Amino acid sequence: MNKTSDAGKPGAADRNGAETASVEQYLVKDPERFALNIARMVEQAGKAAAAWAEPREKGEVRDTVAEPAVDMVKTFSKLTEYWLSDPQRALEAQTRLFAGYMNVWTSAIHKAGGEPAADAVKPDKGDKRFLDPDWGRNAFFDFLKQAYLVTSRWAGDLVEQAEGLDEHTKHKASFYVKQVSNALSPSNFILTNPELFRETVASSGENLVRGMKMLAEDIVAGRGDLKLRQADYTPFEIGRNVAVTPGKVIGRSDVAEILQYEPTTDKVLKRPLLICPPWINKYYILDLNPQKSFIGWALDQGHTVFVISWVNPDQRHGMKGWEAYVREGLQYGLDCVETATGEKKVNAIGYCVGGTLLAAGLALLAQEGDDRIASATFFATQVDFTHAGDLKVFVDEDQIAALERAMNEKGFLEGTKMATAFNMLRSGDLIWPYFVNNYLRGKDPLPFDLLYWNADSTRMAAANHSFYLRNCYLENNLTAGRMEIAGRQLSLADVTIPVYNLATREDHIAPPRSVFVGSKFFGGPVEFVMAGSGHIAGVVNPPALNKYQFWTGGRATGSFDEWVAGASENAGSWWPHWQKWIERQDAKKVPARKPGAHGKVLGDAPGTYVKVRV
Repeated sequence: MNKTSDAGKPGAADRNGAETASVEQYLVKDPERFALNIARMVEQAGKAAAAWAEPREKGEVRDTVAEPAVDMVKTFSKLTEYWLSDPQRALEAQTRLFAGYMNVWTSAIHKAGGEPAADAVKPDKGDKRFLDPDWGRNAFFDFLKQAYLVTSRWAGDLVEQAEGLDEHTKHKASFYVKQVSNALSPSNFILTNPELFRETVASSGENLVRGMKMLAEDIVAGRGDLKLRQADYTPFEIGRNVAVTPGKVIGRSDVAEILQYEPTTDKVLKRPLLICPPWINKYYILDLNPQKSFIGWALDQGHTVFVISWVNPDQRHGMKGWEAYVREGLQYGLDCVETATGEKKVNAIGYCVGGTLLAAGLALLAQEGDDRIASATFFATQVDFTHAGDLKVFVDEDQIAALERAMNEKGFLEGTKMATAFNMLRSGDLIWPYFVNNYLRGKDPLPFDLLYWNADSTRMAAANHSFYLRNCYLENNLTAGRMEIAGRQLSLADVTIPVYNLATREDHIAPPRSVFVGSKFFGGPVEFVMAGSGHIAGVVNPPALNKYQFWTGGRATGSFDEWVAGASENAGSWWPHWQKWIERQDAKKVPARKPGAHGKVLGDAPGTYVKVRV
């Protein structure tokens, strides 16, 4: 009696050969070379550990990791208490997770037997972690992927369905679950990521040697903390190929340099333009390169452009609070503009926290009778912080008090701390892909001017940052009429000048709903506009690129959702729309003004403050 084996079936040899080839990719070909590279990797890891430990042994770095870790544990404890306090509720949650695992197991069994089977769960659209084909065709990696997705989504649902938690705790729990889920993704580990596994085997571990070397370099660059490199920064230099629009430094205070740019038109608008950027980042996001420069474009539209370039503070600036930033930054800028042009009416722009300062400054100046700012434009600016997004996770009394203790030792907050917080808002895009690329694949990131700017972090003066966190994120004092500067209680109702208020649709820092709500507190007419994309790309969107879109609908009346439903969508950049709005305020023109024609010149733009690195 003859038996027919699978080997005799058509296509069986091909299938077996393919399976063998697939397995071969994950086998070490040169054990001796692999062992040598593992030893070299351990050596580099030792250097990374030494770079981390040395500044701590010298007392130059004091870890504050405990505070956020303690807050995360407290938050998860409250979440756990909610689910375990009711046995029926706990059983239902466990049953949902078990059912998800059973679906994954059933799918895996069918696939292992060569039967067609749908995945129990699929990655979200746009999730780039699982693009490698072996996440689907290799049973081991496919099982890992699906089990991870089931678990992470179940954990997210636990937060969403925890009806007994207060909103702030629920918000923190959701944020922390997302951070833990992103960190524990199988795509972040060599043995659970097919692409990393194959690369490690193919190079006999040389990728790990390069990666540990880069890790040690980045810890040294961060002076004991990891300064994650997101790009190759070496091709860029401020004043050489970024921040290159010609201009002069015409004023310098303890907290700001005032830049005036060379005109590019024979005639200019009578009203000069003063830009108040955030001090959390450097101003040159608005002058990144000639193709993307808002400053350069504004010059071409006939503006006389002035920019406040904030100091990168050190211990000397520890007591500089918001009054100092208004007096020595915003008001000093107005003085410089008036000296340079003779004009007493100015158009002003504020970006992000620079816009929040501008709004508070406008309320203060209104009470003091200083009416030189005739119109205000806000880029991605919050004045009301009810819907302030994920940054509120870091703000409660305990966390602020811990941060203040750390800041008061030096007089400032290290720039890397703030940069890490911003990166955590989008850790799936801004942390883990670079962690994998740099330290596991051992590949240098590509040059990118935007990420060069993003890494050029600034310190925060202690008094300034404490005032910001408490008055804005914690207590929401500005729109409540409780913010106090220079002994005066401020009210945005006193700001009666025309306002152009720009939000960006996908903003994680100043969510559009938050910007919209803030529009209602100003005492004058507000033109609310929403641009496509996020906090940076939505603002820095030159018309020549013909990217994204923007929505217009007039004043911010009704609810945000109602405004969006009734708004008109327009293709491309919002910049020309803003220019028309500016010209409606005052379109008078005068001969172009040269920097330094009516006052001193302290040097060429971009000045000295912007070049100070942390």
